[in-house]
Amino acid sequence: MIELNKIYNEDCLETMKRMDDNFIDLTITSPPYDNLRNYNGFSFDFESIAKELFRVTKKGGVIIWIVGDATINGSETGTSFRQALYFKEIGFNLHDTMIYNKLSRYPSSGRYSQSFEYMFIISKCNPNTFNPVVKQLKTVIPKINKISSTYRDKNGKLCVLNNKYKLKILDAQNNKYKLSENIWYIPAGHMTSSQDKIAYEHPAVFPEKLIYYQLLSWSNEESLIYDPFMGSGTTAKIAHLLNRNWIGSEISKEYCDIAEKRIDPYLRQGRLF
Repeated sequence: MIELNKIYNEDCLETMKRMDDNFIDLTITSPPYDNLRNYNGFSFDFESIAKELFRVTKKGGVIIWIVGDATINGSETGTSFRQALYFKEIGFNLHDTMIYNKLSRYPSSGRYSQSFEYMFIISKCNPNTFNPVVKQLKTVIPKINKISSTYRDKNGKLCVLNNKYKLKILDAQNNKYKLSENIWYIPAGHMTSSQDKIAYEHPAVFPEKLIYYQLLSWSNEESLIYDPFMGSGTTAKIAHLLNRNWIGSEISKEYCDIAEKRIDPYLRQGRLF
C-alpha cells in the first residue's frame, strides 16, 4: 500500500515498486537530464524508470516528460529524442511534442541563444482526458462554412478542394476563443516561476503556470498525479490546489525538506480552487 498526498524521500523506483499496476492517471516531471545541473550528485536509471512508469500508468493515462539537451564538444546530445523513442519502444504513444519557451535566453557560443525545452506528451493508449486550453482571440474571426483551395495530386494535376474543411471556433459566453498551440510561452526565473521564496533553495524550479495548465489539460479533479523527481514541490502544490491527489518521490533529503516546507502552508489551508 502507498499513502497519497505525500512526498517519499527515496528513489522513485522504490516508490513505484509499492504501486499497483495501472495506478497513476498523470505523471508530470522534469528529470535531471544530461548532467546540466548537479542535483546533489544523484543520477537516475532512465530505462528502468520508463518501464516502471509504463506498468503503473493507467490505460489512457499520460506522462508529461520535460527535457532538453546539453551541448558537448559542439554537438547537442540528442538525449531528449532517444528518451522519447524509448518510451515508444516499450509500448507508449508519443501523443504530442510540445515546446516550453521560457521567455528567457541562455547565451551560447557560435549558436542562437537557448530558450526552450521539450514537453513530450506520452500516453498509454489514447488519453482518457483532454481539457484543451483555449485562448481569446484579439479580433473576432467570422465563422467560415466553406473553404475553397487547390492542391496538386501525385501526378502534378491541379485540383480544387471545396467544402472539406471548416474553421472551428469555440464560443464561450459570446466571446471568441481558439485552441491553444502546442508551443507555450511561460516566463521562468527568480520570483517568476513561483512567489514561494523557499522554492529557490532548489536549483531548478518548475514554473507554476506550466504545471497548472498541464494538469488542467490532462487530468480531472480527484485524478492521481505523480512526480518521480519532485524537486521543490511545484507539482504537489498545484495538484493540491486543483483538487487532485498526488504522490511525489525525491531522493535528496535536502530537496525533500524544501518541498515539504514549501507546500505545508497550502496543505493546512485546504484546497483553494
